[in-house]
Amino acid sequence: MASEALLLWGLVFSSIGLGFFVYGKKQQRLVPFVCGLALLICPYVVGSVPLLIVIGIVLMAIPYFVRL
Repeated sequence: MASEALLLWGLVFSSIGLGFFVYGKKQQRLVPFVCGLALLICPYVVGSVPLLIVIGIVLMAIPYFVRL
């Protein structure tokens, strides 16, 4: 059961990461670009569903609070 959840959450966070990555690249903004890249890589590195969710939410919130 955990592997299906890990795949689903990985897909969700990778999709959001792709959006951040493309936005950061087009607008030439460093914070969304880096957070999008981290969201794309994170599901490959993290093996725990709760940890993936926490890291994903933190990485999604960073561009809203840090403006560079």
